[in-house]
Amino acid sequence: MAMSGGSDDGEPMMEMNMTPLIDVLLVLLIMFIITIPIQTHAVKVDLPVNDPTQQSPPIDPEKNKVSIDAAGMISWNGAPVDEVTLRQYLDQTAGMSPEPELHFQPDPEARYEAVDRTLAVIKRSNVSKLGFIGNEQYRNDF
Repeated sequence: MAMSGGSDDGEPMMEMNMTPLIDVLLVLLIMFIITIPIQTHAVKVDLPVNDPTQQSPPIDPEKNKVSIDAAGMISWNGAPVDEVTLRQYLDQTAGMSPEPELHFQPDPEARYEAVDRTLAVIKRSNVSKLGFIGNEQYRNDF
């Protein structure tokens, strides 16, 4: 730190000494840092537990079947699934080589809305091998 001795002409020194001001500010900064409470709170996260009794239905490498019953329940190879799980299964099948066939069989009594939602999930998953099952019985009606 440099200090000036002033001039020899006898006039008072006009410069303000910044050293004590900086020292006081550093002491105040250290006091604020010490008095800040330590953050001890934790965020509780419920992680999924791997349940060995609940096995997801395997994805068949040749063909898989998505069906909708009269109540609008979606099933993957006979096991009930929701739309999110269906999308995960469809994404897994789309990544397989060769891609397995997907058979879609809605119940004749199923609501159109449920069938439409399921078809939208299938379309968004970019499945290229899709076949409708159960329409053969209506072939002679038209």
